[in-house]
Amino acid sequence: MYTSPRKMRETMPQTPIFSSMLGSSCSGQVQPDMGDRCVDPVYQDGNLVSGSLEALIERLVPTMDYYPDAKLKSFAAKIIQLLKEWTETFPYDFQDEKSMKELKEIAHRITQCDEENGTVKKIISQMTQNLLMALSARSQYQEIREKFRQPVTDKGTILKTKPQSTQKDILSVCCDPLILAQQLTYIELERVSNIYPEDLMQIVSHMDSLDNHKCRGDVTKTYNLEAYDNWFNCLSMLVATEICRVVKKKQRTRMVEFFIDVARECFNIGNFNSMMAIISGMNLSPVARLKKTWSKVKTAKFDVLEHHMDPSSNFCNYRTALQGAAQRSQTANSNREKIVIPVFNLFIKDIYFLHKIHTNRLPNGQINFKKFWEISRQIHDFLTWKQVECPFEKDKKIQSYLLTAPIYSEEALFIASFESEGPENHMEKDSWKTLRTTLLNRA
Repeated sequence: MYTSPRKMRETMPQTPIFSSMLGSSCSGQVQPDMGDRCVDPVYQDGNLVSGSLEALIERLVPTMDYYPDAKLKSFAAKIIQLLKEWTETFPYDFQDEKSMKELKEIAHRITQCDEENGTVKKIISQMTQNLLMALSARSQYQEIREKFRQPVTDKGTILKTKPQSTQKDILSVCCDPLILAQQLTYIELERVSNIYPEDLMQIVSHMDSLDNHKCRGDVTKTYNLEAYDNWFNCLSMLVATEICRVVKKKQRTRMVEFFIDVARECFNIGNFNSMMAIISGMNLSPVARLKKTWSKVKTAKFDVLEHHMDPSSNFCNYRTALQGAAQRSQTANSNREKIVIPVFNLFIKDIYFLHKIHTNRLPNGQINFKKFWEISRQIHDFLTWKQVECPFEKDKKIQSYLLTAPIYSEEALFIASFESEGPENHMEKDSWKTLRTTLLNRA
């Protein structure tokens, strides 16, 4: 058990994946322009399947002889509904002056259709006010997060001596696995609530910009994704730090079993992201190599957890568990049963590869609506899950420790690991010798 499956550790989403998906480098091939042929939209079972862009626009734009709706006011009401959903779902689309100006111009034209009672004007005024409030709230959230934004390596400390036995650890703050799992879920839901559809769509739009040899330099548009990804890595490193820095083997064994129980409670709650982060932390090499410690651990529960997160067949076991949690959420009567927090890196990769593998247009040049329906469905599921209110009360003491406790760098983890259990083979002995030399040079 202590050797830990390397295959799983290598496939764990440990390092940020957004640098490759959303980086600033320009690459990719220019896709041939199929052109827009004026072909009537195709419907299947009442759903739009494909159609040329020209034909779709033609059905939306009124002319002297044709209105999408029989009455102009009714048509204006639908435009208002469209703008309302657009501004609520994708407020970042209106953060620059040009788009906001265009929105106001459209709104002004629509209000002219209802000059008699002013109802439309009131609705548009409220819509604009809500939009400005949403943009302001997101800007403030980013400013607050930026103050605490630090790379994991900056928090790491190189150990020159073994830690004090009186040093505070997670067990001194919370020794109940269920309570810690609930606090982790609270943090997860808080972070998920600040991820919006346009954040997820940046993955799609960035890939399109690369295909057209354009660079997307606006880092702020992917900040929420990167911040959440960084939380996963911090939690993994915190788990490894808490285990490796314990001096006595008996206490270290207890720490490992504690985190196994926390991961199990996260699974029961539906918090798969924290569960995966904890498992990733215990599968890091500095923890996995502690053979004497793992030999004392009751690993039956851990085996079950690793089975659920087995990466084979594209994480088939995890996806089955996620589907079960989603079905439970749909029929649940309480927020406690509605919680579904997917492994975020895997969720992002699903959207990424769905967009990468399937073309935007069909061979006949029409828009591939099936692809975009599927992307929309996945994002809609995520939006449904993120709207769940956390049923657990916030424990400031526990959350403060989880968010601010010192995290060792990878180098520091290996040093702590070797100090707890010495190197056993030539490779480990060479690594330990190199690390000690590094410490002496820094002293």
